[in-house]
Amino acid sequence: MQKKIETVKTLLDAIPFIKEFNKEIVVIKYGGWAQSSAELKEKLAQDVLLMQLVGIKPVIVHGGGQKITDMLEALKIESKFIEGQRVTSKEVMRIVEMVLSGEINKEIVSLLNSHGAKGIGISGKDAHFITAKAKDFSKWGLVGNITNVKPDVILNLIGENFIPVIAPIAAADEMGHPGFNINADLCAVYVAKAIGANKIIFLTDTPGVLNKDKKLLVTLTKEEIKALKDDGTIHGSMLSKVDSCLDALDGGVQKAHIIDGRIEHATLLELFTSLGIGTQIVS
Repeated sequence: MQKKIETVKTLLDAIPFIKEFNKEIVVIKYGGWAQSSAELKEKLAQDVLLMQLVGIKPVIVHGGGQKITDMLEALKIESKFIEGQRVTSKEVMRIVEMVLSGEINKEIVSLLNSHGAKGIGISGKDAHFITAKAKDFSKWGLVGNITNVKPDVILNLIGENFIPVIAPIAAADEMGHPGFNINADLCAVYVAKAIGANKIIFLTDTPGVLNKDKKLLVTLTKEEIKALKDDGTIHGSMLSKVDSCLDALDGGVQKAHIIDGRIEHATLLELFTSLGIGTQIVS
């Protein structure tokens, strides 16, 4: 009986958040460890379906760097990185698109659909809804900086009760171009800003932003983040993650979250519980 009461308390705790986020768009950037565990993949599909059932409008943007590397190794094609970004030749771009738009995207869509959701997979090449230009072709090849996102493409899908699953591949303006490899965090931010998302959630391989004593910082403002950058607390790969959050906030997104995708039902815990998990970044 006590267990049943606790279950009811959990449901009651979620009511204010369900009301708050009803009809709001939430963009989930999905990658890292959460993408490599079969069990966590199932949990995410369940989370996203539940979000939709209670009136939230989820949008997924996924990465897939490790699977791209694995495929390149299998094909005996060298993986080269400069400043943490994959150098993308035309040959590598073919593999990037095959893995992202093909294998990973369709796996996520299939999982959603098997749970009764209406997942639909697209990349920026579809309807040219994301266009880009070369970041620095001489340095990174076909790595792109986004120049435009057409929000109507995603909003129309949401309006038809689809859950868009977006592979971070962008189209180019010129005909016959192979397209651009886009950083998945960057893609998620641009999409969130363009479609007026209420939240953006980054599923990562860390608990969130930690202080120098390795304790979780639950809420951060822009001013606090600047101070943590200046004293070296925020460094390394977390720098780019936090900068992506700040970019989203500057573009009108209300809150950005960095949460641990290794935890089962991490997205629901962040959205629907008073304590939440991970770090939320607010304006």
